[in-house]
Amino acid sequence: MTVAAGRTGRPTLAVVGATGAVGTVMLQILSHRADIWGEIRLIASPRSAGRKLAVRGEEIEVLALAEEVFDGVDVALFDVPDEIAEHWAPIAAAKGAVVVDNSGAFRSDPEVPLVVPEVNPHALRARPRGIVANPSCTTLCMIVAVGALHAEYGLRELVASSYQAVSGAGRAGVATLRRQMSLVAGTELGTSPGDVRRAVGDDTGPFPEPVALNVVPWTGEARADGWSSEEMTVRDETRKVLGLSALPVAVTCVRVPVVTAHSLTLHARFESEVTVAKAREILATAPGVVLFDDPGAGEFPTPADVVGTDPTWVGRVRRALDDPTALDFFACGDNLRKGSALNTVQIAELVVGARA
Repeated sequence: MTVAAGRTGRPTLAVVGATGAVGTVMLQILSHRADIWGEIRLIASPRSAGRKLAVRGEEIEVLALAEEVFDGVDVALFDVPDEIAEHWAPIAAAKGAVVVDNSGAFRSDPEVPLVVPEVNPHALRARPRGIVANPSCTTLCMIVAVGALHAEYGLRELVASSYQAVSGAGRAGVATLRRQMSLVAGTELGTSPGDVRRAVGDDTGPFPEPVALNVVPWTGEARADGWSSEEMTVRDETRKVLGLSALPVAVTCVRVPVVTAHSLTLHARFESEVTVAKAREILATAPGVVLFDDPGAGEFPTPADVVGTDPTWVGRVRRALDDPTALDFFACGDNLRKGSALNTVQIAELVVGARA
């Protein structure tokens, strides 16, 4: 393997999975944030090796994933399937890199911190395996706002419903929605039982039902008692990031016909009484959050407005009608940016800052 020499004094970064949907966004983000990196190595499967991708205004050749590509790497960002991360992340860590992993392989590992820089940056200090985990995109699209309110009021219960974009299922999810939309556009479909399914056929891609002209109340794999793996993930990750191991969390995950940007409705109960005015003040000043909340003027976040932006957007902030300790609100975030690539890059920047 031949690699270019890094800039003196600057850390070397590896991006594993650089050609994927999230990897592509990661390279865009690296090109627009503070330039703290020396050499950046782009790594992918052997079939992608030799391609050239642009980052920081340079064309960089993609390297095939192999042990030697991690020689001299300070930080390695992983966006690959769980089984690949399980194998290769420990190898990169053994070579001396701090691994920031965006898969689900290590999120529940007690020896791997699960980090959201705006919420629990202190968790980075203890990483005995040399690996830091990035939460799932659904958790990341709400946890910054929830964490800001928790810091003030003390969270004691959370009920969430997600409205998840098809890009959460990767490029196959986006391709499936676009194909189905082309089949139903300009028709009168959606007016009788099964007509949409007959039109789109049995190929529903990564989804159990059609997503065009539909919502699908299921994401992930089956777990006990009717829960899905995605719902359990959001529950477990919320507890771990907030440091509340016994927090009651109930989640229902729904797939919607949106390309990019997840949304969630949230019912949060706190230790003390809340007011809308104070909650709005907390959210308006919280790093990584934008308050956009004037329903009377038609102002509230939607995926069409949020896509391509970095913050978590929050609107529809209300105190619960029957509980003075509870808030109801709506959160929306780009699942490929803060929901995946951006949080990973932010963690990497924290790692470098701690070493400085």
